[in-house]
Amino acid sequence: MQPLKGTNVLVRDGDIKRREAANRAYLMKLSSDNLLLNYRVEAGRFHERVVPPDAHGGWESPVCQLRGHFLGHWLSAAALHYEETGDRELKAKLDDIIDELAACQQDNGGQWIGPIPEKYLHWIAIGRSVWAPQYNLHKLLMGLVDAHRYAGSEQALTIADRFADWFVDWSGRYTREQFDDILDVETGGMLEAWADLLQLTGHDKYNTLLERYNRNRLFEPLLVGRDPLTNMHANTTIPEVLGCARAYEVTGEPRWMAIVEAYWRCAVTDRGALATGGQTAGEVWMPKQKMKARLGDKNQEHCTVYNMIRLAEFLFRHSGDPAYMQYIEYNLYNGIMAQAYYREYGLTGNTHNHPSTGLLTYFLPMKAGLRKDWSTETDSFFCCHGTMVQANAAWNQGLYYVKDDRVYVCQYFDSEMKAAIGDAQVRIRQTQDRMSGSLLDSSNTAGQHTINDMTAKHENMPDYRKHDFTVTVSEPHAFELRLRIPDWVQAEAQVYVNGELHGATASSEQFYAIRRTWQDGDRVSLLLPIGIRFIPLPDDASMGAFRYGPDVLAGICEAERILHVDSEDIASEIELENEREWGSWRYFFKTAEQDPAIQLRRIRDIGYEPYQIYFKVKRRG
Repeated sequence: MQPLKGTNVLVRDGDIKRREAANRAYLMKLSSDNLLLNYRVEAGRFHERVVPPDAHGGWESPVCQLRGHFLGHWLSAAALHYEETGDRELKAKLDDIIDELAACQQDNGGQWIGPIPEKYLHWIAIGRSVWAPQYNLHKLLMGLVDAHRYAGSEQALTIADRFADWFVDWSGRYTREQFDDILDVETGGMLEAWADLLQLTGHDKYNTLLERYNRNRLFEPLLVGRDPLTNMHANTTIPEVLGCARAYEVTGEPRWMAIVEAYWRCAVTDRGALATGGQTAGEVWMPKQKMKARLGDKNQEHCTVYNMIRLAEFLFRHSGDPAYMQYIEYNLYNGIMAQAYYREYGLTGNTHNHPSTGLLTYFLPMKAGLRKDWSTETDSFFCCHGTMVQANAAWNQGLYYVKDDRVYVCQYFDSEMKAAIGDAQVRIRQTQDRMSGSLLDSSNTAGQHTINDMTAKHENMPDYRKHDFTVTVSEPHAFELRLRIPDWVQAEAQVYVNGELHGATASSEQFYAIRRTWQDGDRVSLLLPIGIRFIPLPDDASMGAFRYGPDVLAGICEAERILHVDSEDIASEIELENEREWGSWRYFFKTAEQDPAIQLRRIRDIGYEPYQIYFKVKRRG
């Protein structure tokens, strides 16, 4: 199955475009001098006596052992954005940075290009404590590979290939047992980098590196069905298994795929997930089906969300199972969108002293009464800064796929795709019909009020989402359109073709298929019944969270609240309020029978307020 991306998919969703624009502005705002500082220092190309006053802080500080890691993420994000948009200004900045990296590599002797000294890796071998140097260096290798793959930089590939020579020499000095000890210190995605470079260059040295970086101490327990993950650092192993996924694609060896599938079973299928889609607390995997005691201040690290989305996407491409896309949907709405590029969902009269925007939160706390802890632009630079710029660089990925004469629609955002299906060019434009009947967006446009039937038909918020797909072909052409049915639908989804009912289904286990000879202008409408569901914890059915469609709801609470209910239908305790503003439906919720009532918002609309996601529910009487 082939993903559609780059210029083949155009995103039109307003909020996604806002996030991409904010991400692009952030990439441009960070100066090249500051991004390159640690590389220049290491190469002897920085000649000042003091650290520049505007130098990046946090993990990018020149005295931090993980310094320089962010530049690799920056290169990757810039390349991804360029592939999608052709942004020449960003491409010029990327090329200038790569030119300077080439000069640093030359001054380092022709191989080493790290922002840290080589001795950090020698320290690992002798057991001296040092903060994850291979994790750090992988980021640069990843960024160089992506700069070549998505932005066409041959120089980036040359730098990476020469850097790999250093690792061939260094890793060859140790026995298998000694190097296994080295691999027990976080390596990040080194395995994935070697697989990428094997595909790009064909050089046999990368087969050697794949073998050396094969972490059997993790992989073998997975293959025999043991659980080596519980209470272990999650984002150490996810990149390693992403390396297995890439190695499978490059080499075709079945063992690599077997490791990936075993990992997913252990990490997701057998473990379960929070209502948001996450499975971690304090950066480690929670116990299988036991999450109540782990609702804390450090749930759902952003890096794990991003990397598990990548793993799910790989498994979808090789299986076609829509369950992986469902996993991605929950993590997009309640992870990627909830933890970065926040913009206040305004409420007139709600006076406060908080900023109206937020950049990034490392974790998404699940303990009642806590808040998102927003980072700064230049003084934080923890690991999630890197996955943030990658996750928001190209939102047009993961929406559409093609296999033979079948087009798969996997996520529902306003967008447009084009693809060659057989000997024909096909375009499909996806739009969400908000069913508001009005174009009013402020009091300034009150004069624009065309009378229509829609405003009367939907007096209140519709209980279904409607997505329309318009097909453009130059001449009649046969192909199959496949639509994913989310597992959050409240009843059967209905599919209409040119206004006539084609079918209905509530099954999320397979795509809904429409095979026909399509005419130019044919229109498909997908109606997805939406409502509120109570999602209990796997280890306590009386404690759970509420979801509205794919969105997890959070109550605004200074301290933990217990819900007292009369009905067996716990979800009926939550109702919409303040649902309309001018021509738009709005997403404010509240409890129906609590005293005082609890206001709820979508977790992606929560900024600086204290909140509660999981509620204990007790029966009255």
